[in-house]
Amino acid sequence: MKHKAVICRAVLIAAMQAAAPMAQAAETWPSRPVRFIVPYPPGGTTDIVARGIGGKLTEKYNQQFVVDNRGGASTIIGADLMAKAAPDGYTILLATATTLSINPNVVSKLPYDTLRDFAPVTQTVYVPFVIAAHPSVAANTMPELLALARAKPGSISYSTPGTASTNHLGGALLEYITGVKLLHVPFKGSGPAAAAVVGGQVSFVITGIATVLPFSKPGKLKILAFASEKRHPNFPDIPSTGEAGVKGYESGTWFSVVGRAGTPRPIISQMNKDIIAALNSPDLKGRLESIGFDIRTQSPEEFGKFIKDDLALSAKVIKSAGIKLD
Repeated sequence: MKHKAVICRAVLIAAMQAAAPMAQAAETWPSRPVRFIVPYPPGGTTDIVARGIGGKLTEKYNQQFVVDNRGGASTIIGADLMAKAAPDGYTILLATATTLSINPNVVSKLPYDTLRDFAPVTQTVYVPFVIAAHPSVAANTMPELLALARAKPGSISYSTPGTASTNHLGGALLEYITGVKLLHVPFKGSGPAAAAVVGGQVSFVITGIATVLPFSKPGKLKILAFASEKRHPNFPDIPSTGEAGVKGYESGTWFSVVGRAGTPRPIISQMNKDIIAALNSPDLKGRLESIGFDIRTQSPEEFGKFIKDDLALSAKVIKSAGIKLD
């Protein structure tokens, strides 16, 4: 018995010694600048979110959270840098649905693994998509648009910022749920995608409301619906696809923060707490909501489960639509 007691005591001491550096690291984090990788070029919506969060954390800790824009290759360049970073909390990534859910399902030789290489911290914002059509399209509601698509299979076109974008998956999911056949027209960015509809080259666009709102007010586009079950509280006059009878259809994109897998749990927990507080600060929250973003956060565990579920849903939609990048 004494021998067993000695072994148990030794194991306990070893565990405490192993945990001590982790606890100490969390207590002192951040003791130097933190690199905040954004896998998109400067000036976009991901930049707005990252710089908003980074500014709040810089103020809190008096340590710089330096935004490092590494755009290109459908976010793969920036994500690969994150996957190779040290697991110490001094490099974090503004990851999107493209990074974590879509790329693993459309890129055969991805240099990172979503579930293996990253430590979920929290979602940050959700951007619900709207469906906006050119005024000449003979449909003023979602049921009318779907009826038109059923009457002319494959001829009603929609534009997106690119193949395998979250917007493209929004169109593929609409086809999957309703059984209609649409014509996808990819562009290089949300601006050109909306401009093509304004110009009448494409029937409708699936995108964030901030992109189409300037065109809807002068009547250059008509917003048919939010791609969601219920109306958006900030835009109560715009119907939802759910109330129009398209049950189970929700389309949008989400941004998040992840660290490197293996980052001490106390640091991940502290990041989670700090980022959620930053996003809910009145000025940053107001700024993000004014451009059509919804604040959406979770615990690291909840976000980890969400990623797994979203990976599975993306795989199903991508397979059904036959979407490929390589």
